[in-house]
Amino acid sequence: MNHKATKNTKVTKGIFFVVFVSLVSLWLSHAQETTIKLAVRLVNVTATVRGPDGQLARALTREDFEVLDEGQAQAIRVFAREAEVPLSIALLLDISGSTAKDLKFEQDSASRFARSILREQDRIALFPFNDEVTQATAFTSSAIRLEQVLRSVRPGGGTSLFDAIFLAAEQLRKQQGRKVMILVTDGGDTTSHIGFKEALRAAQEADAVLYSIIVVPIRSDAGRDTAGEHALQLLSEGTGGRFYTPENAAQFDPVFAGIADELHTQYVLGFYADPNLAAGGYRRLQVRVLSPGFTVQARKGYYLRDR
Repeated sequence: MNHKATKNTKVTKGIFFVVFVSLVSLWLSHAQETTIKLAVRLVNVTATVRGPDGQLARALTREDFEVLDEGQAQAIRVFAREAEVPLSIALLLDISGSTAKDLKFEQDSASRFARSILREQDRIALFPFNDEVTQATAFTSSAIRLEQVLRSVRPGGGTSLFDAIFLAAEQLRKQQGRKVMILVTDGGDTTSHIGFKEALRAAQEADAVLYSIIVVPIRSDAGRDTAGEHALQLLSEGTGGRFYTPENAAQFDPVFAGIADELHTQYVLGFYADPNLAAGGYRRLQVRVLSPGFTVQARKGYYLRDR
């Protein structure tokens, strides 16, 4: 018997077995990677619902909702009420020269809002802006920490409003759960590098809901930046939020209380987007309650992404 040939045969079989196992492992790894890639195309929508009486609807179930993607009904794979989902809030505070006289009232109301809304699992971060935008705090569950930094900001300079929305959206994308931007401004943008469309897209890609508090000291059209107000209205409605136009600083507390009430009654709905769709495209969304007389605030669309 040729022992050398037998030995070579065993070596060859061993090499073949190693190669075979490696190929199978590579295939399984690729298959798993592909599965994960498709699975994460989950689209989450935050919805606020009011009943026929105009009051917030607090006890709806998954079966009460319908979600339409480009007009096609989707199976709702995720359903949660606000209490079950952590909340990340980006507080965008206009500290340009034009807001100086109202800044203290804004600081006081924002501090009270933070104390009333934050739970242990929630986070808030401050983004003051004038000519420049800064993230003055990391996302924190400490209302005291937020208040300390709020008191330290000083007014002056121009207004980079769209830049502030863009930067806050980029930071919110890194957070988990519900994502909210609360913007306090007089409505004008004078120094942004980012435009309206880019700001809206950034907010939608972050799955963020925008609430705009537009301080309007002049009620007549003369002297008001009505274009800026209209842009913020579109931004708020396009993300499923709301806009407010208080006449004076005394109305800040009721506005913040109204936002807090909505945040305490929201629903999170999720569905899986068609895995065959190309990334980057814009898709129109509609969320409805099947019973008549209900109205739903939810974002109007989303950008499909692979990640």
